[in-house]
Amino acid sequence: MTTLFMDGFGRHWWLLVLYGVLGVLVGLYAMVSPLEAAVALAWAIGVLALAEGVVGLAALFANGAVAGRGWMLFYALVSLLFGLLAVTNPAATAGALLLVLACWFVVAGVFRVLFAFQIRRHVRGEWVIAVTGLLGIVLGGLFLAKPLAGLVVATIWFGVGMLIYGVLQIVAGLRLRSLHNRAF
Repeated sequence: MTTLFMDGFGRHWWLLVLYGVLGVLVGLYAMVSPLEAAVALAWAIGVLALAEGVVGLAALFANGAVAGRGWMLFYALVSLLFGLLAVTNPAATAGALLLVLACWFVVAGVFRVLFAFQIRRHVRGEWVIAVTGLLGIVLGGLFLAKPLAGLVVATIWFGVGMLIYGVLQIVAGLRLRSLHNRAF
């Protein structure tokens, strides 16, 4: 490996391990306390949206804005409004996000079933696509019928994902550390 790579990235292996440990902790928290974690996650998303809104407004008044001024203003205002809602009422925001997710599951499920029906003459095993569509419809329907249970389930899924992400980051950081130690 090049010295530049090993010197630049290898020296900071501990950042990957730190991200990994944080990912594991967030994952465990989401799995142990899913409702509290969902509210905390909605609040954190709100803080990020507020930051995006402020950056959007700053870009609006800066020279060389990438997007049109009208779109930039619209984006900044929507980000600020969503951020304020999420920070002031994160529980309602988490519930609303879950309802959007539920509706998406239903729409995506219907699309997959229709898609499977359309390609049945061209693809073998199209029934698998149809089954995933039916599962999406059922899952979306369950989330709509029992939003609190859906919020718990979605947060636990998020927690499992963060746990896996964290472990992989730790492994990557430790491997990078061993590569760095061998190179120097």
